[in-house]
Amino acid sequence: MAAAMRVDLRSDTVTRPTPAMRKAMADAEVGDDLFGDDPTVNRLQDRVAELTGKAGAVYLPTGSLCNQIAMHAYARSGHVVVCEETAHAGDHELSSTALISGVAFRKVRGESRGLLSAAQVAAALEPDPYGMTVADLVTIENTHQVGGGTPMPVDDVRAVAKVCADRGVPLYLDGARIFNACTVTGAQLGDYAAEVDAMMFCLSKGLGAPIGSMLVGDAEFVEEARRLKILLGAGWRQAGVLAAAGLVALEEGPGRLHEDHANARRLAEGVAEVVPGGIDLDGVRTNIVFVDITGTGRPLADWVAALARAGVLVTTVGGKVRMLTHRDVSAAGVDAALTAWRDVAAQLAG
Repeated sequence: MAAAMRVDLRSDTVTRPTPAMRKAMADAEVGDDLFGDDPTVNRLQDRVAELTGKAGAVYLPTGSLCNQIAMHAYARSGHVVVCEETAHAGDHELSSTALISGVAFRKVRGESRGLLSAAQVAAALEPDPYGMTVADLVTIENTHQVGGGTPMPVDDVRAVAKVCADRGVPLYLDGARIFNACTVTGAQLGDYAAEVDAMMFCLSKGLGAPIGSMLVGDAEFVEEARRLKILLGAGWRQAGVLAAAGLVALEEGPGRLHEDHANARRLAEGVAEVVPGGIDLDGVRTNIVFVDITGTGRPLADWVAALARAGVLVTTVGGKVRMLTHRDVSAAGVDAALTAWRDVAAQLAG
């Protein structure tokens, strides 16, 4: 009997470098990035600045470090950052921000699948009558991961940006999966970047690079970000080996994201038949699928363990099963995952 196909749906960060990336990494021209003379890193940063229309870009190991540097640059200790209540920056990175910057969060529940409206941001920025709480920054997440990978249209970002500008508060975009948003909305990367003071995006989520994220902004912000990069220990020497893969990811990654979205839709529709009422199909618009298994009567951990034994790796977020499609998940992989879901449902019901 043939072994079941292993399908890794834990994240779109689990992809393997493509042959083109591996070749680019092997051939990469390098220097010392701490001194700013790694030519491949510099080419990547220049390319990203060009794509976003911003003054400069900084290549960093992770998206979380991008966020932490941005919040440290914009927000004073003892002040607050406004974000949606399930935003990565204010949830997963909460302790990091407290430790590094002494910053708290004012969390607002999004009106729809994790997205903040301009009106909500305006209310959150209303002055504290006692002058005790000061908001230094607003951050939005696009796509919004916990909201199901929900894309935010450029017009909505522009409306939030106007509110922030009117109140003299900078707007930062956590665009870890911004290219997924662009694929759905038809907007360009620069369209989103033009509406915010600074933003980040990941090369390792969806685009397939083995590591790395980009942080962009105006000249003053980028200068400070580069200082903080070294201060926080990310002066990573011959990083051009990795930046080379990032350049390939930028060229070959965005144009195929619609395939991941189509696979996520088919996965969601199939699992919805196995777990009736467990998936908000209207919310599956990019490459993220959440499954609420509460109605099955079996603990979440049982489903995760049983799926793993069947060859399908998933994670849990917010009490739900989370699955992400990506470059390394083919149509056959989706079929294998659906077979596993059916088999596990039968086992757990027995």
